[in-house]
Amino acid sequence: MLNTMKSALSCLAQKDIKVVDDLIMDTLRELPRGTRNGDFLDAIVIGMDMLIKKFGPTNKGKHRICLITDAQHPVKEPDEGSKADQVDTIGQLMKSHGVRLDCIVVRVKLAGLIEQMAADENIDLLNQFSKSTISKIIHVDGSISLLGALRTRNISPVTIYRGDLELSSSMKIKVWVYKKTSEEKFPTLNKYSDKAPGNDKFATHELKIDYEYKNTEDFDRIVPPEQRIKGYRYGPQIVPISSAEWEAVKFTPEKSVKLLGFTDASNIMRHYYMKDVYVFIPEPGNVKAILAVSSLARAMKEMNKVAIMRCVWRQGQGNVIIGVLTPNISSSDNIPDSFYLNVLPFAEDVREFQFPSFSNLPASRLPNELQQESSDNLVKMLDLAPDGQELLKPELTPNPVLQRFYQSLDLRWKHPDAQLPELDATLMRMTGPDPNTLSALTSEVDSFRKQIELKDNPKKGRPKKLALLEKPSGSNEETAAVVKAIDYQSAAPSAVKVEKIGHSNPLQDFEAMMARRDGSKWVEKAIKEMQCHIYGLLENSFLGDNFLNAAECLMALRSSCILEQEPKKFNEFLHYLYENKKKLDLHEFFELLS
Repeated sequence: MLNTMKSALSCLAQKDIKVVDDLIMDTLRELPRGTRNGDFLDAIVIGMDMLIKKFGPTNKGKHRICLITDAQHPVKEPDEGSKADQVDTIGQLMKSHGVRLDCIVVRVKLAGLIEQMAADENIDLLNQFSKSTISKIIHVDGSISLLGALRTRNISPVTIYRGDLELSSSMKIKVWVYKKTSEEKFPTLNKYSDKAPGNDKFATHELKIDYEYKNTEDFDRIVPPEQRIKGYRYGPQIVPISSAEWEAVKFTPEKSVKLLGFTDASNIMRHYYMKDVYVFIPEPGNVKAILAVSSLARAMKEMNKVAIMRCVWRQGQGNVIIGVLTPNISSSDNIPDSFYLNVLPFAEDVREFQFPSFSNLPASRLPNELQQESSDNLVKMLDLAPDGQELLKPELTPNPVLQRFYQSLDLRWKHPDAQLPELDATLMRMTGPDPNTLSALTSEVDSFRKQIELKDNPKKGRPKKLALLEKPSGSNEETAAVVKAIDYQSAAPSAVKVEKIGHSNPLQDFEAMMARRDGSKWVEKAIKEMQCHIYGLLENSFLGDNFLNAAECLMALRSSCILEQEPKKFNEFLHYLYENKKKLDLHEFFELLS
């Protein structure tokens, strides 16, 4: 591998350092595979030399070398000193030029003890770089984790809060807060304009969109920005609210991070965590803050406690975050203790799904011991960390959607008319179950199938209550009438403006009145008249002959009240009908509704 690596580096060294493109990839593919072992220290030296020659003393701290190695072959002995001395010398030179090292070690099966000793020595040498320069070592097991470990760019973290962590009015700790995790966004696809001349080198090809607001009564008159005001729909009405009114009622909490209290860690369920994770660190260089955070974190860890926090990251922030603060005890002497903050939901954000207990079922429908054991084993089989080692580590698992997007984008850029290919082997392994893991657990799936017998659910007969929907025996219609709600918004507008609900076509009249937008009174009037019409049908019904028509009108009223955000009026009317059930003899009518 050594002659291949040197050939690749010498080939790339003849070109200027730039973003990787198709030409560089084609050059690498054409290189013949080497037959000798590689020396990763030589690769680091050549890469650092290329960076120094390209950028010189500028942009210190932004230079990065990414080393990919299996670290299983020994490094050659230096002419002077030891290997450790050589690593120190290279590390000091990298530090002086602001070069960082990201090392990805691919784990492979070692043949014997000698290879294991060489690998351990190489790992120690790579770890030694962290003493003199900024370096990071990541161990990967295969192509998927290798793809996830490669980072095209590193974004420097930015604090979202710098200030006091208020434990009480008289006890405050200076902390900095960073985002530990963040959602990987899909790339923004901007519109492209081809209207610019082809010979214009400075054309940006950006598409700019301008909006014009015109008066509804005079479409030739454009409304200037100072005469516009935002309107918000509230039922059938549009309520205008100015920016000054918004500012007057806007909730503007003060910037702060305050402790609300402590609780046992067992009281906070893992599935309550929301959004991103934040990390609290003591203010750098502040010894008192470091000691305070460390003592608090270790006490919470010892007592198995977590803290409930109220957080407002910046002044004027529109929302308040309630989160749980969990201690993070550092295992390194040069890294202080810290906290992790997970956002918690408010009461209205929690959706609890209640499932009936097996204890309420008859004994014939209860699972036996073998069925219960098979079900437990099936659930345990779905664990992605069966031995404490995660099968899909988040930091080493790439986003398959983004990977597929960029592969398709590269293909269509080269061949615009090409068909998108099937998923390649790497993406298939990312999106599907691991074949080795699945084959090892086939016995659990087969056991579950044997213990749990699946039967077809027979179709039930026609419910008796549907008989109420049938037409009288003298009707010429063969099909049963179906109670349905009318979506008045999807219907075509009537040419004649309806102002009253008649007895011949009450649903169509109600629909037309609800669809009118020439005034706010029509919705309220339509609802009130429909309520009167329904009550009249029920009051004048003989042996339930008007129940079907009343049910149709009631369903239409319910649907319209939901669309117009007037549920209270429907609920009050339904309660009113129920209170008069005995008076109007509506027992069969409510059975029809149910």
